[in-house]
Amino acid sequence: RKKCLLCNNLLMIVAASIMGCSKIAQSFEMILIGRFMCGISLCVPLHHQYVGEISPKKLRGFANSTSSFFWTLGKAVGQISGQRELLGSQSLWPMLMASCGLPALVQLVTLPFFPESPPYLLMHKGDQEGCKKAIRQLWGEGHHQADIDDIMKEKATMENTKILSVLELVKEPAFRWQLYMIVILTATVQLCGINAV
Repeated sequence: RKKCLLCNNLLMIVAASIMGCSKIAQSFEMILIGRFMCGISLCVPLHHQYVGEISPKKLRGFANSTSSFFWTLGKAVGQISGQRELLGSQSLWPMLMASCGLPALVQLVTLPFFPESPPYLLMHKGDQEGCKKAIRQLWGEGHHQADIDDIMKEKATMENTKILSVLELVKEPAFRWQLYMIVILTATVQLCGINAV
């Protein structure tokens, strides 16, 4: 999880650099390439997964909601920064385009000081001692055996669950209505007005 976030941040910094240099290179294609790279980044799902896994159970819902908050905050800051009086002028717009690399840079510098997520360490790596150490580092000293037991139950459940391929998931009748709902919600999110806001 953590390594994937770090790689994703490198991708965002490269994308920001490409867009920031587009005026010097006199190439609008660089903006298209940079925006494409931003689009294929995995920021939102990775944020949910990592933050949800490192949060104590009682704060997990709150932690997962931070993604939507910061997404909206970023859009608002971008709109305000894009005003002509700030970075929206003819000379400063490359800085505005490159500003998406700033949060990625902050995360790239700070994330190495955070541990890997405890469920990942225990379920995928089988490192129970590393899991306990990560839990103590994240949640402080205390009795966390109940949390470790919950992770072990989840691991046992996953081992008994068949992993479906994308094609098998689409063909499975039991998941059809859930799949329809997800597709409809995802397809219509652009029509909800968030971009206008």
